[in-house]
Amino acid sequence: MSQVKEQDFFGGAIRGVVPQNWIDASNLREIPDHQELFLSPDTLSNMIIEINQRVSQEDALSTFATLIQQQPSLATGGGSVATATPETVNQAAALYHLHDLCEDDDSMQVVAPPQPVSLGRLPSSAPSGSTVSAYKGIVEFKTTPRRRDQRLPAAEAGSAVAGVAMNGGSSSAPPAKTLTCHFLLVRLEAQETDLLTFFNVPHEEFDKEGDARGLSKEETAAEDIMKAVEEKLEIVDWGLFV
Repeated sequence: MSQVKEQDFFGGAIRGVVPQNWIDASNLREIPDHQELFLSPDTLSNMIIEINQRVSQEDALSTFATLIQQQPSLATGGGSVATATPETVNQAAALYHLHDLCEDDDSMQVVAPPQPVSLGRLPSSAPSGSTVSAYKGIVEFKTTPRRRDQRLPAAEAGSAVAGVAMNGGSSSAPPAKTLTCHFLLVRLEAQETDLLTFFNVPHEEFDKEGDARGLSKEETAAEDIMKAVEEKLEIVDWGLFV
């Protein structure tokens, strides 16, 4: 099991965990107010906690319909738009947030579709009448290098998969870079909020060294950390969402 430490986010309003000895990127550069970003001291991996407006059912299912066309197996794992259940909508919302990070000329493959998970601490602290649901999964992005005026891929920018999309790239484009994103979506209905955690594992450094074992170890660490996030994530001050 990878070592973690408890960590306050957003001024202590949210508490969770980050990998031991990881670097708080806000000490290095300005980070958007709705994000917390932590960087591995040893690899290009990064972890992001992000607060977003709760995505609507209409927007979530519209994106889900597009993804099903590109990856039909998603219809089996997450239902379909025509027969959408609340769980299907929540699964679609998770994929919406990932798709929303996309730019042109890259691709996204759903490795493990969003599945419901139980959170260890968070539900018990929720205000009366609040509904809390959580979903985790894994996607893989293939990103291409960009011009200076374009958003950079996460492997270079250290941000939540900044610059990935669903369309295939040109055959003349530079070789694509692969990045695995382990994600957790927590849906807070009464607060109209979607709280996301991303653990991003760029493959480039391992591919250059032919280090398949190292990559496998990093992916396992990501799974361990995200499991710890499920168990330890809690909201200390629900007024954050007012």
